[in-house]
Amino acid sequence: MTEPARALANEGLVDRRVLVVDDDPTVSEVVAEYLRSAGFVVDRVSDGFAAIEAEARISPDLIVLDRMLPGIDGIEACRRIRLTSSTPIILLTALDSEEDRISGLEAGADDYLGKPFSPRELVLRVQSVLRRSLTELTPEPVLDRGPFHVDPAARVAMMNGRLLPLTVREFDLLSFLVKHPRQAFGREELLSAVWGWTYGDLSTVTVHVRRLREKIEADSAHPLLLTTVWGIGYRLDIGEDSDELA
Repeated sequence: MTEPARALANEGLVDRRVLVVDDDPTVSEVVAEYLRSAGFVVDRVSDGFAAIEAEARISPDLIVLDRMLPGIDGIEACRRIRLTSSTPIILLTALDSEEDRISGLEAGADDYLGKPFSPRELVLRVQSVLRRSLTELTPEPVLDRGPFHVDPAARVAMMNGRLLPLTVREFDLLSFLVKHPRQAFGREELLSAVWGWTYGDLSTVTVHVRRLREKIEADSAHPLLLTTVWGIGYRLDIGEDSDELA
């Protein structure tokens, strides 16, 4: 067993299944080789329709999805997968504009990586996203605050008794904010606390806040729960006690 694989085994990540979706056979093979060396089980497909079918058939733990694909592109494939699944998705994109990155996040991607990229960095991103999507060995306590019920071990979030269909990062963001009600956090702080990144594109936070608002606010254009604190960042305006509603 390689050192990376041994480290994954210690964290309970070894043998997790990753679906790689890329129509460039060279890129696909290199990515698959690095992931296998790190201890992952890898499946490969080469177009968007095959990605949707494979996700439903094999239920991977994570998907590495190229932005530019034949048939339907990675953005549309991501959007369709999100209709029925919260499987973590890392989007690979050769388009370096902020608009393109945001479109991927808005479609439901949990993370993105620009091409050309280091395969080792991709492995680190895969590990980071999986760590946050899998149950911790020592589960955090269930949180009942305001209208929210958040169970970190089961990865279940409810609002007023209604199940919230959240992606991995949306769940992590809500969970963090529910733990810290009525505290304002800057985007840099959220990027560090929720994503585990010491640096990165702050629009990642902005897009995930927008997506989370669409799922918890009666009117996401005029939020009453996840509010903007001008000049600082964002705050979840709920009570700290389980019987105190927002």
